[in-house]
Amino acid sequence: MSQKIGIIGAGGMLRYHVEGFRSAGADIVAIADVNEAAAKSAAEANGIPKVFTDVGAMLREAAELDAVSIIVPNKFHAPLATQALKAGKHVFCEKPPALTGREAKAMVEVAKKAKKTLMFNFNNRARPESMAMMDYVRQGTVGRINSAQAKWIRRTGIPGFGGWFTNKALSGGGPLIDLLHMLDLGLYFMGYPEPEYVLAQTFTDFIKDKNFKGPWGIPDVAKGVNDVEAAAHGMVRMKTGQVISFQISWAEMVKREEVSVTFQGTGAGGMVRRLFGSDGLDETAIDESELYVQENGRSVDRRIIVPADETMGRTRSAANFVLTLDGKEKPLNSADEAVSLMRIIDAAYRSAATGKPVKC
Repeated sequence: MSQKIGIIGAGGMLRYHVEGFRSAGADIVAIADVNEAAAKSAAEANGIPKVFTDVGAMLREAAELDAVSIIVPNKFHAPLATQALKAGKHVFCEKPPALTGREAKAMVEVAKKAKKTLMFNFNNRARPESMAMMDYVRQGTVGRINSAQAKWIRRTGIPGFGGWFTNKALSGGGPLIDLLHMLDLGLYFMGYPEPEYVLAQTFTDFIKDKNFKGPWGIPDVAKGVNDVEAAAHGMVRMKTGQVISFQISWAEMVKREEVSVTFQGTGAGGMVRRLFGSDGLDETAIDESELYVQENGRSVDRRIIVPADETMGRTRSAANFVLTLDGKEKPLNSADEAVSLMRIIDAAYRSAATGKPVKC
């Protein structure tokens, strides 16, 4: 019997969730959004039969639901996930998991008590390049990854001014919490070792400069709040001695938008990267993945060729959630990893505020 899923939020990620869930054989039976017009429009466009403006009503009245998908501003991830889990539903939630590590941990505890699956849309793990690289990691080709560099940098990529993205009370922060994917991916390749210390710095240059607005996002709010960072740089030391550095920005003086993880292992180095053109669109971006090894006394760079996926794994990630519920695949991410990631982000913001290394 197919999984029955309800979606909370009619935002831009909706189409990827719908495509992914349906590709795995699930039925989308309901959608809820406080904006009734948006909910009805999304339902009509995607063939979703039931429409709600209240999540509680959806959970009560669409009794057939097995799971819900959450696509709303960051502030509401934890409370809505908790509400759905307590109602006996599995949950697939957009990133970030929550505003803080404490919120994320509380969500996990509720999921474990309810004996329900809680997963997050860390979609870059589902990219063909990343999945191929993980094959080499699992096979032992890479060995122990001693160091990694996580990067998601933009030159002009602020997603609107004064909206929820730039309002810390709603978002939890700027690009560090919004574009956390590469930090997550690097930790994923490394085996998600337990973090020990974080040293970080944030920068607010350009956060109110409309010359640095990105090609997508939400409309500007004239009297809205812009109290988040525009860029964040830092390093994390693990209890194992492994390290990962990060450079994450919406607005920074770089050549072009780059989304990448590079790492140095004891058996091989590697790189997964997406380079964007001047339009900043997925459709024109270039994906590449490589391994760096020593063979017969020579340095050899291996290009890993995989099918193209302009969605950056967004559809595949949603499909994995359904296939996990069906017992056909292992989950691409765990709730405990989400807590560890949020602990790192918490520590990074504290380090930037204090100017000192912070223990996770």
